[in-house]
Amino acid sequence: MSEKVAIKGLDLYVVLNGDVPTVKCAGRVVAGVNDRLYREVVALIPNSKRVILDFTDVTHMDSMGLGTLVRLYVHAKSAGAVIELMNPGRSIKQLLGLTHMMQVFQMVGENNIRMG
Repeated sequence: MSEKVAIKGLDLYVVLNGDVPTVKCAGRVVAGVNDRLYREVVALIPNSKRVILDFTDVTHMDSMGLGTLVRLYVHAKSAGAVIELMNPGRSIKQLLGLTHMMQVFQMVGENNIRMG
């Protein structure tokens, strides 16, 4: 099952692999698109204890985008679920590192294999 949701500046494409949804994000995770991203991911959590955000095609993330990731982390944790990041670009890794959020999110690689 897959569903594509277009948001100005950000495209979301949800792919289910068994009971693990992968949200493929393309574009910019910035102010103005965060509420929709949050709602789309939160809607997946009751049916899955693991949600993967594929950032392969994300070109930029600002502080509002980072805030959305933190909100998703808190919501998932309170529901007994985890949010994992796949293929964040160098600038996103730097932002996560500067804010000490790199340790908070589990990173996954090819075939949804957890790294580190």
